[in-house]
Amino acid sequence: MEVVITAKTVKNAVELGAQELGKAASEVQYEVLEDAKKGFLGMGATEAKVRVYFEEKVTAESLALDFINNIITNMGVNAAAKVDRIDERIVEKGKTTIEKDVYISIDGENLGILIGRHGDVLDSIQYLANIAAARYPRTEDKHVFVKIIIDIENYRQKRAETLRALARRMASKALSYGRNLTLEPMSGYERRIIHSEIQNIDGVYTYSIGQDSDRRIVIALGDAPEAEETQE
Repeated sequence: MEVVITAKTVKNAVELGAQELGKAASEVQYEVLEDAKKGFLGMGATEAKVRVYFEEKVTAESLALDFINNIITNMGVNAAAKVDRIDERIVEKGKTTIEKDVYISIDGENLGILIGRHGDVLDSIQYLANIAAARYPRTEDKHVFVKIIIDIENYRQKRAETLRALARRMASKALSYGRNLTLEPMSGYERRIIHSEIQNIDGVYTYSIGQDSDRRIVIALGDAPEAEETQE
């Protein structure tokens, strides 16, 4: 977006141009095409001529957002993704190392196809969006690490509540039956929820078996061995 403005001073031209572009003066860039001239005795005075323009800044979150919306479009779903909030923090004092959690939601129609079975499609989109965000170039004086979290119709919170209830129910069964129980395969995100919930229940502990998409949790009787790694 750009406009060419003439005004008495460069500053006035920039302010008028920013206003026309719907931006603050601090957000725009400008190029002076002609300087203002005072003239002599009021004769021959000319105004400044300035090209005022606005360029969208490419960020890691914008790369991820564009990627997600392209996927949605290519899947033929009437929906759109937007950034809800960004949590930013400096992780090391004295350094320009920044961590950003970018929360993105998807709104629209027929969103079940974007969620998939137990959120498998949503998890895949989120995984790929994080790869897209990682393409953002890092400079020597600034390192930004971005984590993309995508949700649809508050699915993740609802799923987490379902998983916590499942953990409690299966732990009760394991204690009642007096034997270990193995759950169905889950993503790493879902397994972490189960592990965390079982830690609050006496008499049982968890560990994972299997590989890749077949990795699943075992709810075992007793106390976790000291060397047992239950978190993932």
